[in-house]
Amino acid sequence: MHKAGFVNIIGNPNVGKSTLMNALVGERLSIITSKAQTTRKRVMGIVNGDDFQIVYTDTPGIVNPANKLHEQMMGFIGTALQDADLFLLVTEVGETFKNRHVLERVVNSDIPVILIINKIDLSDQETIREKMAYWQEQIPRAVIVPCSATEGFNVDKIFDLILERLPEHPAYFPKDELTDRTMRFFVSEIVREKILLYYQKEIPYSCEVAVEAYEEKDGIDNISCLIYVERESQKAILIGHQGKAIKKLGIEARRDIEEFTGKKCFLSLHIKVLKDWRNSDRALKSFGYALED
Repeated sequence: MHKAGFVNIIGNPNVGKSTLMNALVGERLSIITSKAQTTRKRVMGIVNGDDFQIVYTDTPGIVNPANKLHEQMMGFIGTALQDADLFLLVTEVGETFKNRHVLERVVNSDIPVILIINKIDLSDQETIREKMAYWQEQIPRAVIVPCSATEGFNVDKIFDLILERLPEHPAYFPKDELTDRTMRFFVSEIVREKILLYYQKEIPYSCEVAVEAYEEKDGIDNISCLIYVERESQKAILIGHQGKAIKKLGIEARRDIEEFTGKKCFLSLHIKVLKDWRNSDRALKSFGYALED
């Protein structure tokens, strides 16, 4: 008997969805920062065993759309609500679920739910017990698991619960595949993660990263990235005084890219202004935000 299925991870921004998926997959596939809306697209991570294949999907945090980019991000969540064999609904102790529409779709579906109460290392036992009782009342069929993804607490238990609930099915992907994303995608995400970490206010949310060139050579890869911003003032902030900010960004991104690929790389970063790209259908499509069929 072989089991296989799609385990879609859903929740509010900044509750630890990406940290949890990386812990379950055992690889750093989704970027992680303390800022909301770090994940913009669906990122797939595949875990294989002799008699199972778990296809995890990390999704963007649930937002009330303020632009077309947000609409596309919510569209990825809508797709994840449709094609799941199992939901991992991730919450944290001190939050309430903001989007009742998404919650109702989960509640009213017949897809199994494992509800994760994350970040319990930042709380106390009484509050955790109250939250577990609250969520059991909200979704009676759900299995409630307190967890700390950063500390690895109960991650193994979640894995076992997933394995128990996977449907019988042949593998969906070759057994040696780890993800459906390309190396270019991960390079662009690493650069974007550094922008989220090192810049403030609206700058990270106004940026998109595209890999213009990726040339693999013996011993070293030549990579060129284009960072899109919406205004000239944002371009100036990214560059920084005497180019110091963009230089730091490049050094830190190159270090992580080399760790991810296991190879040396030469990374060049360029900046281009593309006004109001977050509301441009054409730009969003070119950046890979067109929804899956």
